[in-house]
Amino acid sequence: MAESSKFRLTYATMFDPPEELHTGYEKAVETMRAAAGQDHPMWIGGQDVFTSKKSEDSSPIDTSLMLGTFQDGGPAEAELAMQAAKQAAKDWGRRPWQERVALVRKAAEIIDQRVYQIAAVISLEGGKTRMEALADAAETSDLMRYACDQMEANNGFIVEMGQDPLKGYQARNTSKLRPYGVWVVISPFNFPAALTGGPMGAALIAGNTVVYKPAEVTPWTSRLLAECFRDAGFPDGVVNYVTGRGSVIGQALIDNPLTDGVTFTGSVDVGMGIYRSFAAGRYPRPTILEMGGKNPAVVSRNADLERAVQGLYRSAFGNQGQKCSAASRIYVEEPVYEELVAKLAEVTRGLNIGDPTRKEVFLGPVVNQSAYESFKGYTEELSQAGEFVTGGKVLTEGELGKGYFCEPTIAANVPLEHRLWKHEMFLPITMVHKIKNLEEGMALANDVDFGLTAGFYGAPDEAAWFFENIEAGVTYANRPQGATTGAWPGFQPFGGWKGSGSTGKNAGGHYYVQEYMREQVNTVIE
Repeated sequence: MAESSKFRLTYATMFDPPEELHTGYEKAVETMRAAAGQDHPMWIGGQDVFTSKKSEDSSPIDTSLMLGTFQDGGPAEAELAMQAAKQAAKDWGRRPWQERVALVRKAAEIIDQRVYQIAAVISLEGGKTRMEALADAAETSDLMRYACDQMEANNGFIVEMGQDPLKGYQARNTSKLRPYGVWVVISPFNFPAALTGGPMGAALIAGNTVVYKPAEVTPWTSRLLAECFRDAGFPDGVVNYVTGRGSVIGQALIDNPLTDGVTFTGSVDVGMGIYRSFAAGRYPRPTILEMGGKNPAVVSRNADLERAVQGLYRSAFGNQGQKCSAASRIYVEEPVYEELVAKLAEVTRGLNIGDPTRKEVFLGPVVNQSAYESFKGYTEELSQAGEFVTGGKVLTEGELGKGYFCEPTIAANVPLEHRLWKHEMFLPITMVHKIKNLEEGMALANDVDFGLTAGFYGAPDEAAWFFENIEAGVTYANRPQGATTGAWPGFQPFGGWKGSGSTGKNAGGHYYVQEYMREQVNTVIE
């Protein structure tokens, strides 16, 4: 992306960016606001596809701002896309891996060139603040490049094996990882660029063709990505973009017998539904699922409280808590509990809330009416069970009344048996609890069905103990940039244990791109 030579944008570095990022973003917001209201087609088999039925994409910042209309596709469009992908699969899968890598790298470069426009749309349709949105767009190309790097570092995953001890014959054995065929990617609203383009890049490099469907509330971001792949010169049918309701066109993609593999990011209920329905096919097929988290942060009596507070508020309330990695449970040792909670509440009360495209804003709106109503329901439930240290209300005055704005909320003194200690709310709500010792904190931290991310603040020997005992795929200690959030490809591979993931292999890491391939061994006797 266009950035200073000494600055690399990540979720950890985004808190002090160079001024040019702000300038580029602000110009792009003006451009994309002016472009609002258009009808955006699907992209199937190298062609724009329109349907008679449309859906409107409005902004959660101001619901009167209609960003555009998108096609409300159904089973017919799903079948059209799958057929296009199937027809292109044989040629694409047999091309040299170096050619596939070159095209994916070209698409990543185009994403970099358009990073400000993509980020502006992420803010307008998803409610992300400017730096969260810029990082989302930048992570997309970094995830794609990291998969390219892995393919190159492993020479296309072609490995000469041992020779059979045969008398009178010369044996040659070669292991190759080869594509499955047609891959479906179903992506979420909260990272509409990174969690669309990232898995797409891995699937394409591996030699699969792709059909992808974005979340219903963030289709414009995915259309912009389709244009990047189109302009990179991918052959017709290799990348196909469809839109519509998950229960209709999304399910049609999952049920289609041409689907050879699927990557889904979203709720555990939908993910497990996909897992079970996909298993009903004629034979097992790869299913890559990332299904959320209920992420704990444990604060020791030996913690640097200033650092802990900084990491906690960023992870609890960044992107309005709409991150599967958000810090939604905070366990604090008794000697520092009161001080930690007071400091955290003070910082939280001072957070700027408003239009996320503005530079000074930390919290934008939640994504839609459903999330807004859920916030009201959860806070009512928590008010009856415990108390609010701060927050607990929706914001309806002035400009905030035009969108879905909620106060960042800290709940305390909620009984541990309350269901919301284990239920993912996906909102700017975190819960805090006093613990007697770290052993109690660890037991509580692990006592959920999820295992995505986790954070710790304390002494070095305590951090080592924490890493050894925590049941999560992405773990941090003493990190002011984010207690439980901020993973980046090549630095912190992202994926979860237990109900948070299905493969045990993390995106942006050493073992991810292999998930999109299957092994074939070639034996030749000479």
